[in-house]
Amino acid sequence: MKYIDTHAHLNLSAFAPDVEAVIEKCNQDGVGVINIGTKESTSARAVELALTNPHLYAIVGLHPIQTVPQSHDEDELGEGGMPFVSKGETFNTDFYRNLIATSNGKVVGIGECGFDYYHTDPSTYITQEVVFIEQIKLANELQLPLMIHTRGPKPGESSPTGRSVYADVHAVLKQYAKVPFNVHFYAGTLDEAKAFFDIGGTISFTGVITFAKVYEDIVRAVPLDRIHAETDCPYVAPIPYRGARCEPWMVQEVYKKIAQIRDEDTDVVREQLLENAHRLYTVKK
Repeated sequence: MKYIDTHAHLNLSAFAPDVEAVIEKCNQDGVGVINIGTKESTSARAVELALTNPHLYAIVGLHPIQTVPQSHDEDELGEGGMPFVSKGETFNTDFYRNLIATSNGKVVGIGECGFDYYHTDPSTYITQEVVFIEQIKLANELQLPLMIHTRGPKPGESSPTGRSVYADVHAVLKQYAKVPFNVHFYAGTLDEAKAFFDIGGTISFTGVITFAKVYEDIVRAVPLDRIHAETDCPYVAPIPYRGARCEPWMVQEVYKKIAQIRDEDTDVVREQLLENAHRLYTVKK
């Protein structure tokens, strides 16, 4: 393994037609993949994929937008390519505990869990918080790291608490979490990142950093041993693949961009990010 995509979704319907070909491309490029569950069915699929390949792993859990029954925007991918619709699920601790127990050690975390204020009504905050805490408690019990989702409200709208989504997530983690965690697709401030570092967290960057200069200051400023590279595929393909379906092997471009922004040796950055993933998720190097 030369690279690892620490947050991918090969378990979603977008990859149903050709997932084996995509996995083979990852193997050829030396790219390991951690597929992230969003509900029971996609978590089970992530484990199924992990059991087929030595460089595939799974993180299982319930995404905050899956906790409430409501429709979302058409940019989200749903079954059969239809607009995404959440039916609303409760967090079944026994289901996830059993899924992890039967995964042959291929489940390396819990999530993605946290808060999403972009797709949900403010009235759902309490439900999201309850489900978030339930997943933290299972992670504590099983001593598995957490994969954290954070998305703030639409422009012009306010959060249900009046604080940033990062502040709300931090408050819950500080109170309940006894395990390390990663805040995926990070788009917060440097001070917010430092607050997560202070309580045992890491952050990760996607292909967005290859075309959005707003991330460069924070990529340059944070400690290299506290960050990860991800794609969040099938979304946000990096340059030079903009407009195409994002795939895990494209994470190589995120590694390269991190090195370029920091003006550091590409191999040094690559090795450190592999070490970071090994340390947090106990994946093979």
